[in-house]
Amino acid sequence: MGSSGANRKRRKGKAAAGAYRADLAHIHDAGFGSFAVAAAQELLAMLRAQGLRAGLVVDLGCGSGILAEAVTKAGYDLLGFDISADMIELARRRAPRATFRHASTLDAAIPPCIAVTSIGEVFNYLFDPRRSLARLAKLFAGVHRALRPGGFFLFDAALVGRVPKGKRRSYAEMDGWACLYEAEEDPRAKLLTRRITTFRRQGEAYRRDVEVHKLRLFERRELLDPLRRLGFRVRTLRRYADVKFPAGYLGFVARKD
Repeated sequence: MGSSGANRKRRKGKAAAGAYRADLAHIHDAGFGSFAVAAAQELLAMLRAQGLRAGLVVDLGCGSGILAEAVTKAGYDLLGFDISADMIELARRRAPRATFRHASTLDAAIPPCIAVTSIGEVFNYLFDPRRSLARLAKLFAGVHRALRPGGFFLFDAALVGRVPKGKRRSYAEMDGWACLYEAEEDPRAKLLTRRITTFRRQGEAYRRDVEVHKLRLFERRELLDPLRRLGFRVRTLRRYADVKFPAGYLGFVARKD
């Protein structure tokens, strides 16, 4: 391997190392899956409304496979990508009829499909240091090429104002784990920093881990403009099924004519 190839491999490995390691992946799957469940309900209703009863759905940032499980049980095929190896392991167990690949969304080769999804602020995360607005526009173009006419692109994103007072702390606990969460937004830099401390029971003790996630926050137009330039018809969402979005959060449905 040449030096440039080796450097790319090191950058991707470093990015993936902090992306939902085993304990946080487990906690997110066990305690925070309702958003993905609602997104799956929204997706399936849209597919049926479009008369799309079969075909391939591509899920960018598939997480632990909650959406994939619902989609494959409904009779569709699914190809999922995620930068977290631990999330991919959970997804393969949860949705064995789907296909999963451990990769950054920026490296996802999207085949012809009826829908593409990206649920849970996937495009905001800065795990992959190559992420930028230009890279995102290139990814949107790849989605547009892959979609069949009448197909659609469903995703959501965090906007400037995601943490209304600038700082927030929260806590969650279930049997076998606890999670402490701190978030701080820098609106000038359009940057959200989350510090997540997890405690997961291992035998008679609890294992502690800390992950720091950085997210690039968007203005609405930074997402709407490149979609419309590609020819998508775009509308926005304030909820998935019966789950309302919090402040500073928006969903997008981009349809290819």
